[in-house]
Amino acid sequence: MKKTVPLIFISFYNLNVIASQEELFELSFEELLDVNITLATKTVETPTTVPSSTTVFNRQHIQLLGVANVYELMNFVPGMQSTRGDWVGAVPKEHARGIYLDSGNVLVMLNGQRLNDASFGKASVYAPFIPIEVVDRVEFIRGPGSALYGSNAFLGVMNIVTKKNDNQLMAAVGNNGMYQAAFSAHHAFENGLTLQANTSLYRDDGQKYFDSEIRDPIDGRFVEVELNWRNWRLAVHNTETRLNEFINLSGESSDNEHTSRNLGLQLEVHSTWQDSIKNTTRLDFIKHDIKNAGLIASAEELQLANDFFVGPRWQSRDITLNSETIYEYNEALNIIIGAEYSWEEQSRADVYTNYYNPQTGEVFVDEPYYLGGIQVINNYQPFKSLEADFDSYAVYSQVKYTLSDSVTVFTGLRYDNVIDIDRKLSPRLAVIYQFNPIHTFKLQYGEAFRVPVSNELNSNDEVTLGNPELKAEYLKTTELVWHAKDNNWQFDLVIFDNELEDFINLIPVDEAQSRFTFDNVFETSMQGYEFSGTLHINETAWLSATFTQYIDLPFNPSYKKFGSVVFNYTQGDIQYSLNGIWRDGVIVVPEVFPDDPEFSSYNQPSHWLLGATVSWKVDSEQGVALQVQNIFDKSTDAFDPRRYDGRVPQRGRQIRLRYTYEF
Repeated sequence: MKKTVPLIFISFYNLNVIASQEELFELSFEELLDVNITLATKTVETPTTVPSSTTVFNRQHIQLLGVANVYELMNFVPGMQSTRGDWVGAVPKEHARGIYLDSGNVLVMLNGQRLNDASFGKASVYAPFIPIEVVDRVEFIRGPGSALYGSNAFLGVMNIVTKKNDNQLMAAVGNNGMYQAAFSAHHAFENGLTLQANTSLYRDDGQKYFDSEIRDPIDGRFVEVELNWRNWRLAVHNTETRLNEFINLSGESSDNEHTSRNLGLQLEVHSTWQDSIKNTTRLDFIKHDIKNAGLIASAEELQLANDFFVGPRWQSRDITLNSETIYEYNEALNIIIGAEYSWEEQSRADVYTNYYNPQTGEVFVDEPYYLGGIQVINNYQPFKSLEADFDSYAVYSQVKYTLSDSVTVFTGLRYDNVIDIDRKLSPRLAVIYQFNPIHTFKLQYGEAFRVPVSNELNSNDEVTLGNPELKAEYLKTTELVWHAKDNNWQFDLVIFDNELEDFINLIPVDEAQSRFTFDNVFETSMQGYEFSGTLHINETAWLSATFTQYIDLPFNPSYKKFGSVVFNYTQGDIQYSLNGIWRDGVIVVPEVFPDDPEFSSYNQPSHWLLGATVSWKVDSEQGVALQVQNIFDKSTDAFDPRRYDGRVPQRGRQIRLRYTYEF
């Protein structure tokens, strides 16, 4: 049969296609369990030998779940959830082991490069939409990771690995005006140079909320190019996301604006000496941009002709140099030694608003100072204190020692010095005991930290006042893990204890509580258990499930119990997958009820969100999949304390019809 592709893709054509429709549409039970994990130790480990609580999704598994954005995978990870409810309402906000805050307690990386920034600390503010169409696998650490990765590897780590050896076209359409196109191409040149390109364009018109007056459209673009030659690697990526309308800075409006950009570069070189010593030296550069304006007060509330919008027009940059050496002394002893220097800067701190008094140089809400629309005010003096830079350096080491066939010990230590802010030691220790071929027990201890960001240190606006004396937040975690695996089943049971110290919280600076500052005033503990398991039913079907239960109440109203289930069945060239996310109810009763007869306090009952994917392998190159999220269009809300009633609506039913072509 004759195949053709558009001329623009011909130069990338490569007959050595690694991914085929059979691999993409058929995920066996053995493939589901046979995963290698490198994120937790930077050595290749299996679920039995890894010294951390981890979850891994490969490409086939991700497609069966039917999600569009990488952050949605958190809903199938024990101890984690992802909902909308950030200060930009459509931005994903993570729930991690009972902590539900905006401050970036989960480190997010793209091919090992940090996406968390120096201004807000959260990756999802600047990169809120990462399409799964460019992703090969996603690895999660549930719990501390600072012994290897430093700040923000506090309650978890997520590393997104993009496609490396693929030639694929994808097109999709869906409800709410959704359409998507993605393209991945790999080519090997005669001189040994290899090229991988991944691109994606995703748009939808959004769903309707608040009496059908407000939508939540998404416009997401992703471009990545990677070059490999001999022992060198160069990669460049760019993401751009627009999340207009919906909720922004607690107010919903069709005129809200949010645009974020993320430009990253990685240059690395690999060296090997005597086959036992390997070094990787990498230079990372990343730039984050945000232009955002949210509704603060309506024209009716102000008794003016126009609403009041304001938000940040900020930019931050980060340059990191890391050199890491792995020494394989023998089969029993592996040593890692690394050093890192990082320079972070908030290089721009302007304001984006529609009211401004040029005489005073401040935002002033009054009719004479209306600008005719939302504009960027450059060199905004009240934000000048935010334009600061942060130098830090770190050294770290890890030792893996196999004492016997049944006992392995991991130890690690990292020292971070964030100049003029704080210094931290982050140790880790894990003992793995394989009782027999089926049962393995692990005792794991780790410490982690999160450095305060420039918004917490240096903000100076009408609502918040920074505190330059802040220290890093600190976490001590102990985990007991029971891992069991047989021919037809596997499960992990994790019991954890988190001791959180010097937690940063808002405190009022005046009796009227009209302005707040930040301080290390909070300490708490959080205990719970996490379960994940997979059952091989027969040669054509498998079932997996997760469940999380916290003993203590979450910090900020969140889910105390939650879980997920996935059932997969294959019949010939058709694969059926059903999934469900279950969340416990959340009730929030305000200390003082507002004088509003229509006010109702936040009460989200427990609920299921069901999804399904049906995949058809047309032939060895082509495939079609129908994906549905929230099949029954369940209406749910997540809690956010900045909302008048605490409610942030979540998305309803989403339908996508995908076509893929491997060339």
